Amino acid sequence: MAQSTLDSMPGASTGTVVVTEPLNFWGGKRVKPREEKNAEPVFEPATGRVLCQMVPCGAEEVDEAIQSAYAAYQKWSKMAGMERARVMLEAARIIRERREKIAKLEVINNGKSITEALVDIDIAWQSIEYYAGLAGTLAGQHIQLPGGAFAYTRREPLGVCVGIGAWNYPFQIASWKSAPALACGNAMVFKPSPMTPVTAVILAEIYKEAGVPDGLFCVVQGGAETGSLLCHHPKVAKVSFTGSVPTGKKVMEMSAKSVKQVTLELGGKSPLIIFKDCELENAVKGALMANFLTQGEVCCNGTRVFVQREIMPQFLEEVVKRTKAIPVGDPLLESTRMGALISKPHLEKVLGFVSQAKKEGARVLCGGDPFVPSDPKLKGGYFMSPCVLDNCRDDMTCVKEEIFGPVMSVLPFDTEEEVIQRANNTTFGLASGVFTRSVCHESALHTDWTCFINNYNISPVEVPFGGYKMSGFGRENGQVTIEYYSQLKTVVVEMGDVESLF
Repeated sequence: MAQSTLDSMPGASTGTVVVTEPLNFWGGKRVKPREEKNAEPVFEPATGRVLCQMVPCGAEEVDEAIQSAYAAYQKWSKMAGMERARVMLEAARIIRERREKIAKLEVINNGKSITEALVDIDIAWQSIEYYAGLAGTLAGQHIQLPGGAFAYTRREPLGVCVGIGAWNYPFQIASWKSAPALACGNAMVFKPSPMTPVTAVILAEIYKEAGVPDGLFCVVQGGAETGSLLCHHPKVAKVSFTGSVPTGKKVMEMSAKSVKQVTLELGGKSPLIIFKDCELENAVKGALMANFLTQGEVCCNGTRVFVQREIMPQFLEEVVKRTKAIPVGDPLLESTRMGALISKPHLEKVLGFVSQAKKEGARVLCGGDPFVPSDPKLKGGYFMSPCVLDNCRDDMTCVKEEIFGPVMSVLPFDTEEEVIQRANNTTFGLASGVFTRSVCHESALHTDWTCFINNYNISPVEVPFGGYKMSGFGRENGQVTIEYYSQLKTVVVEMGDVESLF
C-alpha cells in the first residue's frame, strides 16, 4: 500500500508529476475530501506549475480523524514498549528501503535539492529507530516509605497528540513529532503545511504497513481553520507546532482554553560568531551551511554572521567566492546545491528584504536577485541567487528580522564581551555558533540558546533541539522529548493501618 504514490518516482523528473490521490489519512486508509470546495492549488516550486489540489478538512472530518486516533490509542497504549518498538523499527526499515522515492517526491513538493532531501529522509528513519529503542525503556521509580509503605511512579502516555508541521522539512518534521509520541504510547493526528501536503500521507501509509493499529497516525489537510479545530478539540491532549512566532502564539492561546500541553518550535535570528583565531576554511564552510541549506529556509540558520574585524577582509573574499559558485537550478539534479524557494509570494518577500537592506545602507556583495535557470521548464520557478550583505548594522531590518531565505548578513566585531552582548540582543533564541581554535566554551555558555562550536546546522536525532525566549519551548529529539509526550503518575501504597486525626 505504501508504494502507491511512489511508484512513478524512479522515472519522474521536474515538471512531470501530478498528484491525484487523496491526501487525508485516517482509519487506516486515504480519505477523499467530503467536499471539493475551498480547494487550494499546491505548486511545484521549481516550475511554478500546479502539483495538486489541497482541500482543507472541516469540523466533521477533523472529528472523524481524532476519534479514529483515539480508538487506536486505546489499543496501542496497552501494548508493551518492546511490542511498540518492533512496529516502529519496521516503519524505519521501510522508509530506509524507499528513501530515494520519498526524497524525490519531497523535492518536487518542497523545492530543495535532492542531496539535502536524501539526508532529511535518513534523519526521519533514524528518529523513528532511535525512539523505538527508547520505547522499551520507559519506566518509573520505586520509593520506600516508613512502616513498610511504598510509592512508585509510572510514565504514561498523554492520549491523542496533534502535530502541526512546517513546509521546509515536511516528511522529517512528521517523523520527528510522531516518533516520540508513538514510542510513549500516544496516537497522533498530523496536519502538514498547506503548501507541502504530499509526503506526510506517505508516512501514514508506512506506519500502517509496519503494523500500527488503524488510526494511530492520521493526516488531515488544511490551513489556519483546520489547525484551530485541532487545537480546540476536547479529545486532544497535546499540540506540537513548528512554524512562525505569530502562529505559535495563536496555537498556545487556543490550546490554553482546555489546558492542553504545548511544544512550540518557532522562528529564529541566530548569530554565528567567527573569532580571528578560527580555522578560516572551516569558518567559511560553517557560514555557508548556516545560511544556504534549504535555500535559507531554516529556522535555526545563523544569518547574523559576526566576524572579528582583523579577519573580515579574508572572510568576505572567500565566502563571496564560494557563494557565487553555488549551483542553483533543477533540484532533482545531483549537481544542484540550491533549489527553489517554496512559493512566489515568499520569493518576493525575501527579495524585498534585500531591497530594504540596500535602502538602509547595506552593500550587496553578491546575489540577491531573481535567478532564471537555462532549462526552459524552470523559467516559472521560484529561484534566487544566494546573497551576502556587508556594511550591516545591528539596527537594520535584515539583521533584526527573520528573512527565511538565502541572505547572509555580515557584521564586524572587536571583542568577545561586545559580540556576546550583541548576539544576545534579540527576542529570538533558537541557535548560535562559534568558530575558534581556543576550545573554550565560555562563549557557548553565555549565549541564550543552543550553540554549535566549530560547526553549524547538524541535527543528530540523539540531541535535543528547541528554543529559548520567543523561539518557543519544549524539545524535539533526544531522550528528554519523552517527557514532553508522557506524564508521570504517582501511586502510594499503604501496607499498615491508617493513622487518622479524626
